[in-house]
Amino acid sequence: MIMFWVSLLAISILLYVVLDGFNLGIGMLSGLTNSAARRSAMLSAVTPIWDGNETWLVVSGVILWGAFPIVYATLLSAFYLPLIVMLAGLILRGVAFEFRHKTQRLRWIWDLSFAGGSLVATFMQGMTVGALVEGLQVTNGQYSGGDLGWLTPFAVICGIGLCLGYALLGACWLVKKCETEVRDIAHRQIPVLAVGVLAFLVVVFIHALAERLPIMDRWIDRPYLFVFPVIGTVATIVLAGSILRHDDRWPFYTVSLIFVTAFGTLAFSFWPYMIPFVITIDEAAAPHSSLAFMFWGGLVVFPLMLIYTVISYSVFRGKIGTTSEHY
Repeated sequence: MIMFWVSLLAISILLYVVLDGFNLGIGMLSGLTNSAARRSAMLSAVTPIWDGNETWLVVSGVILWGAFPIVYATLLSAFYLPLIVMLAGLILRGVAFEFRHKTQRLRWIWDLSFAGGSLVATFMQGMTVGALVEGLQVTNGQYSGGDLGWLTPFAVICGIGLCLGYALLGACWLVKKCETEVRDIAHRQIPVLAVGVLAFLVVVFIHALAERLPIMDRWIDRPYLFVFPVIGTVATIVLAGSILRHDDRWPFYTVSLIFVTAFGTLAFSFWPYMIPFVITIDEAAAPHSSLAFMFWGGLVVFPLMLIYTVISYSVFRGKIGTTSEHY
């Protein structure tokens, strides 16, 4: 029963990272264009599937709250401030997305809010992951790192890295969905962003070695972890080839695979800990009766959400027209 909920949590987080990741990336990229027509076309690329992507963040939070309450309590204690700021960014982004077409004179405010909310939410997510990788201070089962214990140079670097990664994913989605000028600009942005992500990975690796982070010991104990960088390297080579061929389809899938390998690297490096190297999965799990009670709801609701996601992306799988705009 515990593994059932661990699997659902992992799938939910991964789906959120990939699906809402390109939404956030497009939001950040929309702040770099000075053309209202291009910005509207960029937003049209995510309009049909906008709301469903963020649902997976809610699902992840609900699973943590119900199935792993100790982890939920510890994470909120440690990341209360960044999570509040992240949610504020997501709310601002959502409000701006809906309100920007209600005005012409003040539309620039909502455009700026949309880009700023996307940037803030992404940066906070990256900082949270970076702080988890670096390790939280826990004493007697409770977080004891202080209000700003998560604010470290490594966490800031990870926040910047995720911004670059989501922007890369967003550019690849624009290449896949858009035509003419928006697609051409996104094609030119992909190599720049890919180099930025590569530089981030090099900096993170050097920092982890210099600071002797505990996660590095896992690579010595678990050689099978190297399969993820190998897959990521192959995906990067395919990405480079698709860029040279000006291919519209493969960049998004290859970058998504890179995100999957990064997620797999972290997940298996942390295993069997849910909060690295403090709270294990068994220690974090709710009583069996609670997990069993939730099981039937998860067994029904989760497949329905997956079906909805697959259908929505299938229905809107084509490119948007050259005249499509989000008004």
